[in-house]
Amino acid sequence: MGKLVEVAKVSDIPPGEARAFEVEGEKIGIFNVDGQFYAVNNVCTHSGGPLHEGEVVDGRVVCPWHQAEFDLKSGEVECPPAVEGVKSYKVEVAGDTLKVEV
Repeated sequence: MGKLVEVAKVSDIPPGEARAFEVEGEKIGIFNVDGQFYAVNNVCTHSGGPLHEGEVVDGRVVCPWHQAEFDLKSGEVECPPAVEGVKSYKVEVAGDTLKVEV
């Protein structure tokens, strides 16, 4: 089991938006999809694009650079040009606090 690290307040990431954080040396994008929070490694495995800047469609984030798609729950790649998924992280909400397990 990993370590839970406080990253942000729930109010810092409104529904439909995402933010990037560095947590314990890892670049993580946190996404608020209709009040449900997801966290994945923020660096696209294809060409290093910033995933938190991508559009979220049907539970997937689309990389803004070359449109690779990653499942927000599992981190699995859903659409090329990426062939490798990204790490996903457990997110815990405690009141107005968001914690990520790293």
